[in-house]
Amino acid sequence: MKTAVITGSSRGIGKAIAEEFAKNGYRVIINASKSADELNKTFNEFMSKGYCCEAVLADVSDYEQCGKLFKYEPDVLVNNSGISHIGLFTDMSPKDWKHIIDVNLGSVMNCTHIALKSMVPKHSGNIINISSIWGDRGASCEAVYSAAKGGMNAFTKAIAKEVGLSGIRINAISCGVIDTKMNACFNDEEKAQLCDEISLARFGRPEEVAKLAVFLANDDTAGYINGQVITIDGGMY
Repeated sequence: MKTAVITGSSRGIGKAIAEEFAKNGYRVIINASKSADELNKTFNEFMSKGYCCEAVLADVSDYEQCGKLFKYEPDVLVNNSGISHIGLFTDMSPKDWKHIIDVNLGSVMNCTHIALKSMVPKHSGNIINISSIWGDRGASCEAVYSAAKGGMNAFTKAIAKEVGLSGIRINAISCGVIDTKMNACFNDEEKAQLCDEISLARFGRPEEVAKLAVFLANDDTAGYINGQVITIDGGMY
């Protein structure tokens, strides 16, 4: 049985990705950094549906804790863990922006470093990084988040070149506005304004991102896709 490790997967996009891999016969390792109750709820839900699943509470911004996720050698790693921060950069402290960088970018490097230890000798493996359109476009009042996602995109392209000869593919999914709790900060009027900027006139669904992730992990459907940052934004840009 193949194993997929999905960070930040107790809810939202990560949960949807984990469920899609489980539906496709993978053992899924789900993860949260702090929300043990939410993680256990998702674990119990998955088990009730007959999925092969294990839950690991670990802060993936900490390299040592990341090791807990790799009890099984992963066939697929999805780096989804992330946090946002809305506010002026000038109102932030160095501690604030270090935390955002550590969670959104440091966790990707941590988990990728560990996953490659088993993927390189096997000459196989897939890593998918969940990014954001703001990593390319930049978002006002989300400067550090944008910087972290921009760094993720560059890291994706660079590391794909390093390990491509080992048969490992690494890609990123650049998400537009997806309907998750991360967008709870917007009121109805602001959500309507966002929809007006999207060609399809709606927010994306986590399940749509999940299906793209499974597509990218499948060598039959995406075997020649490597080092790409693929946008899924409903035609927003």
